[in-house]
Amino acid sequence: MFRHFLTVGGWTMLSRILGLVRDQLLAAFMGAGIMQDAYQVAFRLPNMFRRLFGEGAFNAAFVPLFSSILTKEGEDEARSFARRALGVMLVWLTFLCVLGEIFMPQVLRVIAPGFLQTGERYALGVSLSRITFPYLVLICAAALVAGVLNGLHRFSMAAAAYLAFNVVGIAAILFASPFMPNVAYAAAWGVTASGVVQLGLLLWSCQRAGFGLMPLWPQLTPRIRLLVRRMVPGLVGSGVGQINLTIDTIIATLLPSGSVSLMYFADRINQLPLGVLGAAAGTTLLPVLTRHLAAGEEDAAHSAQNRSIEYVLLLTLPAVAGILVLAGPIMIVLFGHGSFTEHDALLSAKALRAYAIGLPAFVMVKVLSPAFFARGDTRTPVYIGIGILVFNFVLNLLFMKPLLYVGPPLASSIAAFVNVACLAVILRQRSALQLASTTTRRIVLTVAAALIMAVGLFGVERLVGFPASLLLRMLWLGSMIVFGALLYGVILHVLGVIDLASVLARIRRRVSKR
Repeated sequence: MFRHFLTVGGWTMLSRILGLVRDQLLAAFMGAGIMQDAYQVAFRLPNMFRRLFGEGAFNAAFVPLFSSILTKEGEDEARSFARRALGVMLVWLTFLCVLGEIFMPQVLRVIAPGFLQTGERYALGVSLSRITFPYLVLICAAALVAGVLNGLHRFSMAAAAYLAFNVVGIAAILFASPFMPNVAYAAAWGVTASGVVQLGLLLWSCQRAGFGLMPLWPQLTPRIRLLVRRMVPGLVGSGVGQINLTIDTIIATLLPSGSVSLMYFADRINQLPLGVLGAAAGTTLLPVLTRHLAAGEEDAAHSAQNRSIEYVLLLTLPAVAGILVLAGPIMIVLFGHGSFTEHDALLSAKALRAYAIGLPAFVMVKVLSPAFFARGDTRTPVYIGIGILVFNFVLNLLFMKPLLYVGPPLASSIAAFVNVACLAVILRQRSALQLASTTTRRIVLTVAAALIMAVGLFGVERLVGFPASLLLRMLWLGSMIVFGALLYGVILHVLGVIDLASVLARIRRRVSKR
C-alpha cells in the first residue's frame, strides 16, 4: 500500500508543481483584483461540483461497489456496471450543465453576491462561468474512469492524467491570450479544454488495460439504484471541505475587492501538501479497506487505517511547521511578481497561515472518511457534514468583520478539526478505528519532531534574514526548506520514529531499479 501511496503522491506532487506554475502566471498577469476575482469564482463553480460528484460522493460510493463486484463476480460484471454508471453520469451531468448555462446569472447571484456591487465584475464572472462550466461533465466522467483504474490497481495513469489540467492551462495562458479579450478568457477556455484531454487519456488507458468503457444507455438497474442511494447522502458527507471553501468564497465576495484572490493563492500553497497527501491516502486506502472488509479481514483493515494515519501525519506536520514559519517568504518568492505585488503576497501569507493551522485536520478527514465508505455507510458523514457546514458558516459570520479575508480560512480550519473529532469518535464507538499503542506513540513523537523543527527554522530565519534580490530569495527559501527537512529527518531518527539508514538504503534500491 505504501508503494501505491507514493505512486499517487508522486504524480499528484508533479501536478501540484505544474499547478503552482499556472497560478504564478495567473498572479503575474491578473494580480489581485476584479479580473482575478471573476476568474476564480468561475473556476470555483465547476471545481466544486467536480469534488462533490466526481472525486467525492460518486467515487466514495462507486469504488467500493466496483471493487466488490470485481472481486466476487469477475471483470465482465464489473465492466458492465462501470459502463452503465458512466452512461447515467453523462446524461445527468449534461442536463445539469445545460441548466447551469441557462441560469448562470442567477447562480452567480448566489455564489458571488458581492459581485453585484460592481457590474463589471458580475458580468465578467457570468461570461467566464459559462465557459468553464462544461468542465463539470468532462472531469466527473474522468473521475469515474480513474476510479475504475484505481479499482484495477492501476494507480499511475489515474493520477498522471490530471497533469493535463495544468499543462493545458499553462499553454492557454501563454499562447491563447493574444487571441482573447483578456487573460481571464484564455484561462477559462484552458479549463474546459483540459477536461477533454484528461477524459481522453483515461479512456485510452482503460482501453490499453483491456477494460474499454463505452457508456451504456442509462438504466436504473438494482446496482445503479444502490449506487445512487449511497451517493446522494455522500454529497454532503464527502464534500464538507469543498463546500466550506465555497462558503469561504461567498463570504469573500462580500469583502473588499481582491479578497477572493488573496484567499485563492494562499489556498493553492495549502493545497500542495493537502492535495498530495490527502489524495494519495484517500485514493489508495479506500480500495484496500474495501478488499480487506469484503474478505472478512477486520484486523488487516485496522492495520491499513493505522498505517495511513501514521504516513500522512509524518508528512503533513512538517509542512504545517514550515508554512507557519515561512509563509511570508513563500508567498513573496512564488507570487510577488508582476501585477501581484509584494504587499499582496504578505497579505495573502496571513490567510495561508490560517489555512495551514487546519492542514492536519483537512488531511485526516481524507483518511477517516474511507472507513465509513468502505463499510457502505455514506449516511453518517452526512449528518456530521450538515453540522460542520452550519458551524463553519456561523464562524465565517463571526470572523468576517474583525478578520476580513483571514476569517474564512480560519473558520474552515477550526471546522475541519471539529469534523475530524466527530468522525473519529463515531468510528471508535463502532470499533472501526482502533489505534495501536505503537501508532499513538509514533504520532506523539512526530508532533514533537515537527515542533522542534519549527523552532529551529524560526531561529535560523531570524539569524540569517531575508535577502533583497529575487535570485538570492529563491536560494534562501530553498535552503531553508532543505534545512528544515534534514532537521526533521534527524529528529525523527533520534526519537526512533524512523531509521535513516534503512530509509536511504530503500531509496537507493528504488533509484537503482529505475
